[in-house]
Amino acid sequence: MQFDTVQGDIAQQSADALVNAAGTSLRMGSGVAGALRRAAGGPINDEATSKGPVGLGAVAVTDAYDLDAEYVIHAAAMPHYGDGQATRESIADATRNALARADELDCESVVLPVLGTGAAGFAFAEGARIVCESVDEYEPDGLSDVRVIAYSDDEFEGLERLAGEIRG
Repeated sequence: MQFDTVQGDIAQQSADALVNAAGTSLRMGSGVAGALRRAAGGPINDEATSKGPVGLGAVAVTDAYDLDAEYVIHAAAMPHYGDGQATRESIADATRNALARADELDCESVVLPVLGTGAAGFAFAEGARIVCESVDEYEPDGLSDVRVIAYSDDEFEGLERLAGEIRG
């Protein structure tokens, strides 16, 4: 599946669905979750936590409130228990499940961050490879605009390089 890479704040993106880098409790704390929570306004955190906890790699959907999207798909790539660290499997599962849920919701566009990095413990480059490989392997029903986003200049350069290798 073709996908694009973009740089910026996921909370400022426009798409049918935005993906939150969530933990299994679905509590929206810092990082991507915090950015989405602050920009969404409304009770997005309360709605998200009411749908949890979920299993590692699972997803839950909430309204996007004031974000320029219909939905936020909360993808649990890290546990909110034990060591709190993401795994290769949890990142791949959360990515695939977020894409499948976007398809089930009849979304045409989705923006997802590199799951499992930051507080979840995975190095950005390794997490980016897992996310991009999972997106590339996904067979969409209706999704036609999939964007993987990075915030900083360095992360974006690395993401763009990895995505180019995967896309061939």
